[in-house]
Amino acid sequence: MAPALYWIRRDLRLADNPALTAAAQGGRPVIPVYLHAPDEAGAWAPGEASNWWLHHSLEALAGDLAARGLPLVIRHGDSLAALESLIAATGAEAVHWNRLYEPALIRRDKGIKQQLKARGLEVHSHNAALLHEPWTVQTGTGGDYKAFTPFWRACRRRAEPASPLPVPERLQAPAGVERLDGAVMPLDPGNGPLTALQLLPQVDWAGGLRARWQPGEGGATQRLEAFLEAALAAYDEGRDLPAIAGTSRLSPHLHFGEIGPRQIWQAVQAKLARHGAEGWLVTGAESFLAEIGWREFAHHVLYHHPDFPDAPLNPRFADFPWQADPGERLLSAWQRGETGIPLVDAGMRELYTTGWMHNRVRMVVGSFLVKNLRLPWQAGEGWFWDTLVDADLASNSLGWQWVAGSGADAAPYFRVFNPVRQGERFDASGDYVAHWIPALARLSAKHRHAPWQAPDGVLADAGLTLGVDYPHPMVDLKASRQAALAAFEQIKKPG
Repeated sequence: MAPALYWIRRDLRLADNPALTAAAQGGRPVIPVYLHAPDEAGAWAPGEASNWWLHHSLEALAGDLAARGLPLVIRHGDSLAALESLIAATGAEAVHWNRLYEPALIRRDKGIKQQLKARGLEVHSHNAALLHEPWTVQTGTGGDYKAFTPFWRACRRRAEPASPLPVPERLQAPAGVERLDGAVMPLDPGNGPLTALQLLPQVDWAGGLRARWQPGEGGATQRLEAFLEAALAAYDEGRDLPAIAGTSRLSPHLHFGEIGPRQIWQAVQAKLARHGAEGWLVTGAESFLAEIGWREFAHHVLYHHPDFPDAPLNPRFADFPWQADPGERLLSAWQRGETGIPLVDAGMRELYTTGWMHNRVRMVVGSFLVKNLRLPWQAGEGWFWDTLVDADLASNSLGWQWVAGSGADAAPYFRVFNPVRQGERFDASGDYVAHWIPALARLSAKHRHAPWQAPDGVLADAGLTLGVDYPHPMVDLKASRQAALAAFEQIKKPG
């Protein structure tokens, strides 16, 4: 049989992989190929943290494929040209891939599918990334949803997601595929073409990422299992506490397709079945599955509003009077975690060190940037895009427009998170702040979230000098909130 190309994108797993399963159907030889073409993503090419993850995930996938006798072919450059070259070199008669949903990549994939079909190729795309693809969930009038709750209610009314696919029982490569220019040899997945992609940073800043994460399908499976065992039951409350391991931290694994939402859905249902769907577990499970729903909603919004990453969904916010920031002094302090507001700074330091930030803290640091500093949400979106290992165009855009008050199902603009109260409520012991800002660890929990309010004697006993060991607050929280609300009044009424 003529071989099939399996075009790998962000589906870096073997299980529940519809494109791989279809390519191997009937015993057809399969050529897995990864095509590195970041420019084809348009303005949203992957950032530094994403590239670090991608390198190690591809390395893990190459090893998993090699264990089954398949070398991973890697090419760099124009995707259509690379596919055509491989088709000519191998005699492949079919191409399979799993769909992506970013606007630039949808346009690219449609063009490639048309070109290959015109050449007589069998071409199929598949859904591996979502429970429900964006165009399949519609309002009663056939439109798209602007609010999460009715969207998720509509999703839950649909049939249960299909069962995940197993790893194909038989995977075989065509003879001679290992001699293809650009193939990663089975016994040496860390050298050659993968290294040539230059995904790893030239200056090694990734020590914190290595200590925290295990990219690859195996790492994703282990993380899911650990979460289900230790944190699912208490997820409804634990997800809001940044000092504990109360969340799944599956987001980068989901983004890179090392695990799929159908697998997560099935694993949660199996956990419920084993425990008789007891009430203590159901609440946590429903809250967790709703977070999978928010990911679905983000893709739904992006698909129907392709300019969502760049422009406010609510057009009134296009005229919002953002604050001038000469030399990006305010933005830089926020990025470095040197604002003088402990919960904000702890979150930004966690992000820079680990490539990830707790979701509750993401809301707080986002609110502080767009409301207390009154800087454009796009500036925060861009920084997250470059530093998050789970940087996902749909989810990142939804999150930033949510906190800015300009997006789908957004928080009202007048809702300004007070980082001191948020810290006192969700990090009552101050352990999260103390971990990421050691200078504040010497203070009691009472003063960790607002050290500028501590008496001089308390600061002296802790050996802490504000402005030296830790910055003074760069803004007054109350005054900056009032300034944000006044700015909002300027766009509140149309015309």
